[in-house]
Amino acid sequence: MIGYLWLIGAILAEVTATVSLKLSEGFTKVVPSTLVVLGYAFAFFALSRVLKAGLPIGVVYAVWAAAGVALVALIGALFLAEPLGPLAIAGLVLVIAGVVLLEIGTSQ
Repeated sequence: MIGYLWLIGAILAEVTATVSLKLSEGFTKVVPSTLVVLGYAFAFFALSRVLKAGLPIGVVYAVWAAAGVALVALIGALFLAEPLGPLAIAGLVLVIAGVVLLEIGTSQ
Protein backbone atom coordinates (compact mmCIF):
# COMPACT_ATOMS: atom_id res chain seq x y z
CA MET A 1 0.00 0.00 0.00
CA ILE A 2 2.76 2.46 0.92
CA GLY A 3 4.43 1.74 -2.41
CA TYR A 4 1.35 2.95 -4.28
CA LEU A 5 1.25 6.15 -2.21
CA TRP A 6 4.88 6.81 -3.13
CA LEU A 7 3.99 6.12 -6.76
CA ILE A 8 1.21 8.70 -6.68
CA GLY A 9 3.66 11.18 -5.17
CA ALA A 10 6.22 10.40 -7.88
CA ILE A 11 3.62 10.92 -10.61
CA LEU A 12 2.40 14.23 -9.17
CA ALA A 13 5.96 15.50 -8.67
CA GLU A 14 6.96 14.55 -12.22
CA VAL A 15 3.87 16.19 -13.72
CA THR A 16 4.48 19.34 -11.66
CA ALA A 17 8.10 19.43 -12.79
CA THR A 18 7.22 18.91 -16.46
CA VAL A 19 4.54 21.60 -16.51
CA SER A 20 6.92 23.91 -14.65
CA LEU A 21 9.55 23.24 -17.31
CA LYS A 22 7.18 24.75 -19.87
CA LEU A 23 6.40 27.68 -17.57
CA SER A 24 10.09 28.34 -16.80
CA GLU A 25 10.58 29.71 -20.33
CA GLY A 26 14.01 28.17 -20.79
CA PHE A 27 14.93 28.46 -17.10
CA THR A 28 14.54 32.24 -17.20
CA LYS A 29 11.87 32.32 -14.46
CA VAL A 30 13.03 31.46 -10.95
CA VAL A 31 9.93 29.90 -9.36
CA PRO A 32 9.05 27.48 -12.18
CA SER A 33 12.74 26.64 -12.63
CA THR A 34 13.02 25.77 -8.95
CA LEU A 35 9.90 23.61 -9.20
CA VAL A 36 11.48 21.73 -12.11
CA VAL A 37 14.55 20.77 -10.09
CA LEU A 38 12.67 19.98 -6.88
CA GLY A 39 9.88 18.14 -8.69
CA TYR A 40 12.18 15.82 -10.62
CA ALA A 41 14.37 15.23 -7.56
CA PHE A 42 11.36 14.26 -5.46
CA ALA A 43 9.92 12.14 -8.29
CA PHE A 44 13.08 10.02 -8.46
CA PHE A 45 13.34 9.80 -4.68
CA ALA A 46 9.71 8.64 -4.53
CA LEU A 47 10.34 6.11 -7.30
CA SER A 48 13.22 4.68 -5.28
CA ARG A 49 10.81 4.22 -2.37
CA VAL A 50 8.27 2.52 -4.62
CA LEU A 51 10.90 0.04 -5.75
CA LYS A 52 12.12 -0.47 -2.19
CA ALA A 53 8.53 -1.33 -1.24
CA GLY A 54 8.79 -4.28 -3.62
CA LEU A 55 6.68 -3.26 -6.59
CA PRO A 56 7.98 -4.59 -9.94
CA ILE A 57 10.10 -2.07 -11.84
CA GLY A 58 8.45 -2.70 -15.22
CA VAL A 59 4.98 -2.00 -13.93
CA VAL A 60 6.11 0.95 -11.79
CA TYR A 61 7.87 2.65 -14.67
CA ALA A 62 5.00 1.98 -17.05
CA VAL A 63 2.40 3.41 -14.66
CA TRP A 64 4.62 6.40 -13.83
CA ALA A 65 5.33 7.20 -17.47
CA ALA A 66 1.79 6.63 -18.77
CA ALA A 67 0.14 8.60 -15.99
CA GLY A 68 2.64 11.40 -16.50
CA VAL A 69 2.05 11.52 -20.25
CA ALA A 70 -1.73 11.49 -19.85
CA LEU A 71 -1.82 14.13 -17.10
CA VAL A 72 0.62 16.47 -18.86
CA ALA A 73 -1.36 16.17 -22.10
CA LEU A 74 -4.61 16.96 -20.28
CA ILE A 75 -3.06 19.90 -18.41
CA GLY A 76 -1.62 21.19 -21.67
CA ALA A 77 -5.01 20.99 -23.35
CA LEU A 78 -7.01 22.44 -20.46
CA PHE A 79 -4.70 25.17 -19.20
CA LEU A 80 -1.99 25.85 -21.79
CA ALA A 81 -4.11 25.98 -24.96
CA GLU A 82 -2.27 23.05 -26.52
CA PRO A 83 -4.16 20.92 -29.05
CA LEU A 84 -5.41 17.48 -28.10
CA GLY A 85 -7.19 16.04 -31.11
CA PRO A 86 -8.90 12.68 -31.61
CA LEU A 87 -5.70 10.89 -32.67
CA ALA A 88 -3.83 12.18 -29.62
CA ILE A 89 -6.67 11.01 -27.39
CA ALA A 90 -6.61 7.60 -29.08
CA GLY A 91 -2.86 7.45 -28.46
CA LEU A 92 -3.35 8.19 -24.78
CA VAL A 93 -5.99 5.48 -24.55
CA LEU A 94 -3.57 3.02 -26.16
CA VAL A 95 -0.78 3.97 -23.74
CA ILE A 96 -3.08 3.45 -20.77
CA ALA A 97 -4.38 0.17 -22.22
CA GLY A 98 -0.78 -1.00 -22.63
CA VAL A 99 -0.04 -0.31 -18.98
CA VAL A 100 -3.16 -2.18 -17.90
CA LEU A 101 -2.11 -5.17 -20.03
CA LEU A 102 1.39 -5.04 -18.56
CA GLU A 103 -0.06 -5.02 -15.05
CA ILE A 104 -2.34 -7.96 -15.84
CA GLY A 105 0.50 -9.84 -17.52
CA THR A 106 2.87 -9.49 -14.55
CA SER A 107 0.27 -10.52 -12.00
CA GLN A 108 -0.44 -13.89 -13.63
